[in-house]
Amino acid sequence: MNSVAEISDAGSLKRGVLLLKLLATAGSRGLALTELTGKTGIPHPTVHRVLRQLLSEGLVQHSGETRRYRLGPLAFELGVACSTMHDIRDVCQPQMESLAETTGDTAYLVVRSGFEAVCMHRCEGSFPVRALVLEIGSRRPLGVGAGGMAILSAVGDDERHEIFNRIAASLPAFGHLSVDEVETACLQARARGMSVIRNRVTLGIAAVGVPICNSFGQPIAALSVAALSQRMTERKIAFTAESLKKAVKTVETKLRAAVGAPVQLARST
Repeated sequence: MNSVAEISDAGSLKRGVLLLKLLATAGSRGLALTELTGKTGIPHPTVHRVLRQLLSEGLVQHSGETRRYRLGPLAFELGVACSTMHDIRDVCQPQMESLAETTGDTAYLVVRSGFEAVCMHRCEGSFPVRALVLEIGSRRPLGVGAGGMAILSAVGDDERHEIFNRIAASLPAFGHLSVDEVETACLQARARGMSVIRNRVTLGIAAVGVPICNSFGQPIAALSVAALSQRMTERKIAFTAESLKKAVKTVETKLRAAVGAPVQLARST
């Protein structure tokens, strides 16, 4: 039989994982103790005790000024270590090849890196004139290209405004963009569930992007398709967007399967 201590340890572990998942969705602002208690339904003393354990291991940080908790440095280190074992390119490759084949144009995978979008992979379609606007490894501020705009449109309001503050100085280098322009386009993308960029950074090029979210609902990457502007009619945009959404749904399903089912909210001590 399991001892009382073993049962207690298992319960603490489950609650700890639940708290870490909630903090992962909160971003740099974090969550207060009362918010964590309310979201989990776990009694205040129990949440406080588990947080102390997570603090001691470096998985959580606490701000004495704001009295809020957020993910700690060990959580970041574990994430970096895990990323080398789970390459999102392998998951996206079949979908990108399918997108390039069905649209005839170039499919891109961009991944969020802080306040930037990094091009990780691309697949070229059969159309003779190809929209090779991004080199693998190239970086742009979030919100500049279709993929980065798709990611930016899916983040929370507080985090998005923080991103705007960080990228404002670098935007004019990309077609004289301003924060107001990017914010307007971002809100439009959010309402449509996709981003559409036309002649913004590269004249004669249009692109459509859809965000990829992890099991916490956070946008971590995006798939996009770029083509000559004259090819991107409204009908073509609609077809491309639908193809992208199907591809993203498949990718997200595979990502969720890789990490397993989410921990359910605990309701008792």
